[in-house]
Parts: sequence; structure tokens; C-alpha cells
Amino acid sequence: MEHRKLGSSDLHPSVIGIGGYPFGPPLADQAMTTRVLDQARESGVNYIDTSDIYAQGQSEVQIGVAIEGHRDDFILATKFNLSNLGDETPRQRIMRKIDESLTKLKTDHIELYQIHHVAKDIPAEEILQPLDDLVKSGKIRYVGNCNYSSWRQMEAMQVARGNNLSWYVSTQNHYNLIYRHVELEILPFCKEYETGFIPYFPLAGGFLTGQYRPGQPAPTGTRSDLVPTGIVNKITTERSNSLLLKLESFSQEHGHPVAELALAWLLSHPEVTTIINGAEKPEYIAANAKAAEWVLTAEECAEVDAITSWWDGDGAAVDTTGGTTGAGSGVPRK
Repeated sequence: MEHRKLGSSDLHPSVIGIGGYPFGPPLADQAMTTRVLDQARESGVNYIDTSDIYAQGQSEVQIGVAIEGHRDDFILATKFNLSNLGDETPRQRIMRKIDESLTKLKTDHIELYQIHHVAKDIPAEEILQPLDDLVKSGKIRYVGNCNYSSWRQMEAMQVARGNNLSWYVSTQNHYNLIYRHVELEILPFCKEYETGFIPYFPLAGGFLTGQYRPGQPAPTGTRSDLVPTGIVNKITTERSNSLLLKLESFSQEHGHPVAELALAWLLSHPEVTTIINGAEKPEYIAANAKAAEWVLTAEECAEVDAITSWWDGDGAAVDTTGGTTGAGSGVPRK
């Protein structure tokens, strides 16, 4: 299993990681969670990414039980949110949430602690200062973000550097063969400023495995069957159904299932550090790990890009050059 350096950190997660969303009701119980994470270890998967809200908070609990005795085999990441603060300050929320997560996960530190959603009305310093304090205390090693735009990341970088605070070594966002919007600004930002990119929904909740067919109900026991309001129903359109058929044809011609194509294509982007797949069965882990063995050629990438391009016209004026040496920004390049 290949490992890639996560941004400016010294963490080296496996290129195939595992997302904690399925661990807990209604998908994977404790016994299944343990089986999945045991398979992850056997397959060389060392990165687990969860959240304090997955499965109503049960995901962290089940992961903590499953990896007890094997904690050092994993890079552990979780998330917190600053929504609905009520009477809490951002600092109070962050400090309370980290202690809750450490207790649930049965550990004394977390390698990557991430803000889950953008806190639009909270100054960056009020988020980064308590996170920096947690780094200095040893409760977390690095901080990351999810769902940040490139301009918001730049704003946070300026605040961090101006106040000598820990800054985000990684960012997570929605990215797969159907949904490619991060290519406009976020991926160029990550490349320019040594920020690891972690795509979520890499298989579009299972849509890119081909198990969901147009005009047919979700197979019994699948994620879309058990969580009918999830990503599969949102992403399924006439366009995505058409793209899936074309992608299946391409992958079959090359001797691979379409799910392997979806993951291999993501890994063809050097900005991508690790891919978090929500696997509720051990066999899914083994299948995902196998996808990392397929290294797409430049020609294959170009062909897949042409199939899935979200831009149907000509002349889109998008600057993806990466800018200059920071002139005018006040922020030097890496």
C-alpha cells in the first residue's frame, strides 16, 4: 500500500483510508466495525477518519473499541463542529468536544483534528487559537478543515502566520468522477500551499460501484436502501446515469470494475493524499485496497477526464496556473 505525506505534516497515511460514517446504526454494529478495521490493518490501511456526529456519536465509540490494543497501527482523524453554539464560546465548544472524542476513541491524542463545517460568522483566530493550544498540549498533532473554499483557507493562513498559530495541513471536500468542482480552485490551492487534499464521497456513496441501476430500487441492505436520504439519491440524475454507463464501459475494457476506476482516477491527482471510503463490510476494504494497484497512464486519465468533464461548453476562463510567488497576497509560497 502506497503512503503519501499529508500536506506540511509528518503524517504518511495510506492512499486508501477508511471513513467512519458507517460505524453505528443503521449500518455497522460493533462486531462488524471490528471486523472491518481488522481487515483494514491486514490490507495496509492505516488512516481512519470519523466525526463526533457520525451515527449519532456512536462511530467514535465503536472505533475506539475496535482499535483498542492496535492504536499505534492507525493515524486517527476526527472532526468537530461549531454549529448551534448556544451559550458556548467557540473555545469552550472545541475544548469540550476534544475531550469527548478522546474518551470515546479511547486514546490520549488524535493525529488530525478537523473543523467539520465552515463557521461563517466566527473569526478565524477564535478557531485557530484554541486548536493551537490543543497542539501544544499534545491532545492533537495537527489541524485540518472540511468544506473550506480556497479564499477561506487563505484567510486562515494569513491569520495563522500573523499570530504564529498552527494552520490547516489538510482540507476535505466532495470530489469524485461525477462531482469535480474542486479542480477549479481548491486543488490548485493545495498544490501551491502544501495542503493535503482528502476527497470524501469518492464512490458517490456507492453510486460509482454500479450497484444502483437506473429505474430500479436500491438493492436490499445497501446504504441507499438503509439511508434513503443519502448521497446516492442526491447524485442520481440523467447525466450521472449516462456517465456511469460510459465509465463502466471504459473500466471493463481495461479489465477493472468501475469502483477501481473511480479510486484510481482520484489517486492520479498528486494533491490527493488519502481517499476515505465508508466501508461497512470487510470485503469492501479489500476491494478498495486493490484499486490502489491500478496506476492510470496520462492517456487513460485524459480519456476519463473527457468522459466526465462537467464543462460542456468552450472558453471557460478559469485560472489554474497557481499564481505567482505570492506577490500582492502577503503570503509567501511554500
